[in-house]
Amino acid sequence: MSDVLRTLPQREAFYFFEDIGKYTGKFASSLAEFCEMIRTVDKRSIAFHFERHDFENWIKQTLRDIQLANAIGSIKKTRSGERLRNKIYKISKKRLEELNSELPQKCN
Repeated sequence: MSDVLRTLPQREAFYFFEDIGKYTGKFASSLAEFCEMIRTVDKRSIAFHFERHDFENWIKQTLRDIQLANAIGSIKKTRSGERLRNKIYKISKKRLEELNSELPQKCN
């Protein structure tokens, strides 16, 4: 599972757009960064990517976390705006915390 937590090369990062050709200037190279970006990126970008299934596809194919991808894919399409942002954030943050808790603890 620690593989899901890795930092990706920039070419594999998730790039946030508001529409085709309208890059927001924000990207995420890891699940942790994705959680933070979801909190701050414009709601139009979240809606754009959610409708296109971009989040779940990137999480499944690039981060290789089918469980998280399925959880995001199961969000009702009726959610929008802050409700959609909050739902995606809560699901992603919970998964991030689960994965971090599974890592072996380092002794100092």
